[in-house]
Amino acid sequence: MIRALIFICLVWGALGAARADDQRFLLATTTSTENSGLLDVLVPAFTEDTGIRIDVVAIGTGQALELGRRGDAAALLTHDRVGEIAFITNGHGTDRRDVMYNDFVIIGPAADPADIQNAATVAQALQRIAGTGATFLSRGDDSGTHRRELRLWAEADLKPENFDGWYREAGSGMGQTLLTAIEMQAYTLSDRGTWISFARKQELAILFENEPPLLNPYSSILVSNALLPEPDRQAARQWHIWLTSQRGQEEIANFKIEGQQLFFPAAAGD
Repeated sequence: MIRALIFICLVWGALGAARADDQRFLLATTTSTENSGLLDVLVPAFTEDTGIRIDVVAIGTGQALELGRRGDAAALLTHDRVGEIAFITNGHGTDRRDVMYNDFVIIGPAADPADIQNAATVAQALQRIAGTGATFLSRGDDSGTHRRELRLWAEADLKPENFDGWYREAGSGMGQTLLTAIEMQAYTLSDRGTWISFARKQELAILFENEPPLLNPYSSILVSNALLPEPDRQAARQWHIWLTSQRGQEEIANFKIEGQQLFFPAAAGD
């Protein structure tokens, strides 16, 4: 979080003089949109279409919502519907729009010591991990992935605060968490997009997937903090509209790695 704040200060300091003739805004989004490579496609396409530049801070969803609450970011692209609705309800943002979705998967050692690949439900998969004491690595960073993981444990009638030494917290983004999971030969929850784009899979594999509780929707939100300059608001709104337009949705649908689609336009989930 401290590094993100330092980055924001540097960005705004460098942009102050250029603001009169260089329209741009700050987007706070998740590490999964950056780690997957999606932003490397969307941001240049938007700038080419509109001339508006985007400065991106990729952090956990909880941190992104906090930046929006303080008015440090003009737009958000996040994936925690519960937190997003609370953000809107509390007057910090407006016009939340569904943008895209993929799903979460449980990654683990190919040997699968907890035998979760034969579990009937995600709750049963987590209960098997807890029952065997197999190492589980949590993001532990208040990201959308971390928040979903905690809800999944709760739905399985389990509480991480009661877990013994087998439950670990990485306190890092998805990419780094996967690297640590490889070193520890641990189970972890990942969004599918980051996993597909992750090059160093080694002995890890998807061991549980394709159940409704693992659906992972992403939303765009406009920040309503009165401290935001009007030019930033207008630039962010153009991004918000573009992202959910046919043009933006096509860019999302066409983003693939090795022939695999990482995200699906929101309209495809209706």
